[in-house]
Amino acid sequence: MEAFIHLFVYSFLVSSLLRTSTTQDTITPSESIRDGGTLVSTGRSFELGFFSPGNSKSRYVGIWYTISSETVVWVANRNAPLNDHSGVLKVTDDGVLVLLNGTNSIVWSSNSSRSRAVENPVAQLLDTGNLVVKDGNENFCGRVLIILVTHSYRK
Repeated sequence: MEAFIHLFVYSFLVSSLLRTSTTQDTITPSESIRDGGTLVSTGRSFELGFFSPGNSKSRYVGIWYTISSETVVWVANRNAPLNDHSGVLKVTDDGVLVLLNGTNSIVWSSNSSRSRAVENPVAQLLDTGNLVVKDGNENFCGRVLIILVTHSYRK
């Protein structure tokens, strides 16, 4: 386990030098995050994007602290890494987060279920490190569809 953590640390140190971040904290069904792109929480506490741990060629989608990029707090496709840089993270019209590979096959999804249709889904990376999918027509206090909890406490 410690070796795996060290691989993440090394990966983020190298990739943070090569990566340019946007200040965008949300995506909608008309947008996506391609390998190399990121979401950054409004207060710039957390970043979501693609990474490879250590010398691995496998690609993962994760969330990490922007001030200490070696501290990964959540990984989407831990059990299904991508083999190249063709990955795309999207939110569907139904409000489901999906990670697609180069052939547009779903590698990972949030696989949520809802009782009513979502009119305007928005995925947002919060300053708590959580990734939520909510109805973009409602404020944050409105209905939240998915909450991907990255950790149970903040440092």
